[in-house]
Amino acid sequence: MCNTNKQKYCNSINKKFMKLNLDYISCGLLSQDLERKCFGSSIGYLSANICFTLLFMFMLALILYHTESLYTLFNYILGVRCFIKNNYFLWEATRPLSNCDFCTNVSSPIILYNVTSSEFVPYAFTSKPVLAKQAFLHWPARDIFSLKYFEQLYNSVENAFKSVDEECQFLHFKSDFISLRDVFSMTEERMKNYPNEKSWYVGWGNCHPSILQEMRKYYPKPHFLPDDCEIPSKEYVFMGYDDGATMHLDFINRLMWQAQLRGSKIWYLRPPPECHHICKPLSFLAESGDAVLVDTRVWYHATTISHGQFSLSIQSEYGLLEIPRD
Repeated sequence: MCNTNKQKYCNSINKKFMKLNLDYISCGLLSQDLERKCFGSSIGYLSANICFTLLFMFMLALILYHTESLYTLFNYILGVRCFIKNNYFLWEATRPLSNCDFCTNVSSPIILYNVTSSEFVPYAFTSKPVLAKQAFLHWPARDIFSLKYFEQLYNSVENAFKSVDEECQFLHFKSDFISLRDVFSMTEERMKNYPNEKSWYVGWGNCHPSILQEMRKYYPKPHFLPDDCEIPSKEYVFMGYDDGATMHLDFINRLMWQAQLRGSKIWYLRPPPECHHICKPLSFLAESGDAVLVDTRVWYHATTISHGQFSLSIQSEYGLLEIPRD
């Protein structure tokens, strides 16, 4: 019985190789050329291995084509714009080691109420997490910004979607969206996170001048930031339900501020591996109207949305390109 199955298996492989050989010949090439390239003495053992590898990969692709594996992988690659540029493995491997001063004896964020610029100054560049409570309750953006608002805005500005695809960045996180257009095309039921609908959470960068100009009509520069700090011409929007961002570092130039405009979000912070023996992880809740200031270049961070709530936040950077850390 085993020999019979083995024979059938060998015959199946033989037929596949015969078909590949015939396809090669149908392209106007000679079978002798194929044999010489794979096994000829002038090419050598390495080239023969390359031929076998290519044939194996081709057959594997045929198998994966009939499963969801290739489809999922393809969608994931498409969902990460600039796959090589956003090489987090390389960045993580080459990042400078932290001296751990920023997280030593830190077990919770510094909480500030009714914060003023002078009160924020001592913490502005320490890389210690800060939660400024109710700092943005007066922003009109809290009532105006929504998924529908951004859909109408992007559809009204020429090349707005192109700017996200080619200049800014789209972050699908665990969602199955490939682009911002996909987000705006979801059904009303999924948009509102109805029961049995697939949950979603996304983020994207805004660097189109007209988009930023229109957005900034509804919120100013945070009033407590130092007057001389730089604000880049790129800001992010994050929105959705349930799962937020997975644990990661941000490879950015400056410190980060985020305005929690709608809903509430739980932040999880972890020190880098070289500081695990000194520092401990922490978590905190950011509510609607709060400001979160975390040096996401040194703190690993993740977020989750409070159950059943819709979260919407905007994020930007502040400071100089080279920031002293205490």
